[in-house]
Amino acid sequence: MNLYKNIFETTRMIEKEKLDIRTITMGISLLDCIDASGEKARRRIYDKITRLAQNLVKVGNEIETEYGIPIINKRISVTPMAIIASGSEEESYVEFARTLDKAAREVGVNFIGGFSALVQKGFTKGDRILIESIPEALNETERVCSSVNVANSKAGINMDAVKMMGKVIKDTAYLTRDRDSLGCAKLVVFANAVDDNPFMAGAFHGVGEPEVVVNVGVSGPGVVKCAMEKVKGEPLHVVAENIKKTAFKITRAGQLVGNEVSRRLDVPFGILDLSLAPTPEIGDSVARILEEMGLEACGTHGTTAALAMLNDAVKKGGIMASSSVGGLSGAFIPVSEDEGMINAVKNGALTFDKLEAMTSVCSVGLDMIAIPGDTKESTISAMIADEAAIGVINNKTTAVRVIPVYGKGVGDTAEFGGLLGYAPIMAVNPFSAEEFINRGGRIPAPIHSFRN
Repeated sequence: MNLYKNIFETTRMIEKEKLDIRTITMGISLLDCIDASGEKARRRIYDKITRLAQNLVKVGNEIETEYGIPIINKRISVTPMAIIASGSEEESYVEFARTLDKAAREVGVNFIGGFSALVQKGFTKGDRILIESIPEALNETERVCSSVNVANSKAGINMDAVKMMGKVIKDTAYLTRDRDSLGCAKLVVFANAVDDNPFMAGAFHGVGEPEVVVNVGVSGPGVVKCAMEKVKGEPLHVVAENIKKTAFKITRAGQLVGNEVSRRLDVPFGILDLSLAPTPEIGDSVARILEEMGLEACGTHGTTAALAMLNDAVKKGGIMASSSVGGLSGAFIPVSEDEGMINAVKNGALTFDKLEAMTSVCSVGLDMIAIPGDTKESTISAMIADEAAIGVINNKTTAVRVIPVYGKGVGDTAEFGGLLGYAPIMAVNPFSAEEFINRGGRIPAPIHSFRN
């Protein structure tokens, strides 16, 4: 009886509660593609990606059909391109981005991540070239995603990089101004970035990762929301237990798909990222889970506590169901990609400052937030510095993916399309941080970084 009950339960989660596998992401090492000739390096990169990932989409579609579990995205992450391209003598890495885009198009994935640099403690020549290439690269490609790690708990915060990224985000917004500054939706600035994150736009294949690997990201805000409706009025420890049990079931579905993808592609299974990743569709919102706990609107007082409990319970449930939980695992709070968050911003319940407070306990950080196009570079850099500080001090991953929408201001709406959704432009603090940002240098690592 239990077997049949579990089958019906899983079927209901898929059909009624929007359970899906959000992404299967193939991580590919490009370290053996390094060459003094940029042209040779790019040829090797293209050949390797198209060879290893040629069946990724086909296998994903087969499993989706056979098991009846929707697999929304099939993607690729590669070794940070600043490392690979630095072996060449080239002064711009835009051509490397075009090669990644071409390879992604050839194998049929919608995004490829890894146009990235890791500069938490300082820059190499290649890091600087890559960062300067980002605006043009994101303007001229469709599927390439970029990320820069500017801080971690061991090294502190590279404030020179923080300053640079404010300008890079503004330049990207300007170059993609005809698409509501869409390029910025494909650019993330991290603190404590992880090597095995399968979610875009921040996915890259870390240097400690295997030659090739498959990482899976599961998502199920709708399932958790429905589970919470069954414990209406119950104490919060009962709610937490209910979320744990639900997360366990979601993770089991992801483990099954991950194992099968790994077997059919003959590629090792890396990690299962158990993240509650929302979409703009009704019934697939993290904000609505928080409201189901008893908040009148996401963003009101108590939201941070509710989110903390949700994040923790999801991780505890997932850990029980898989020995390979990794990535970012937790609750995402992107504004434009969450119907409930969008509504909360429109109602005035959710502000920029409250979102920042929520990032101290969520899975990542300030995510997919549209801000006025005339926001100063230094203000964006200061946002990055604040988020990096939260990550470094609390030893967690944090990130900033803000979109200064060129030509638009508070009261307007930016349209990004698809899963990227749409977002009301949010107000930012009008007072300047320019003198602070212009100091540059490095904010030292916190005292607890001495642990080893």
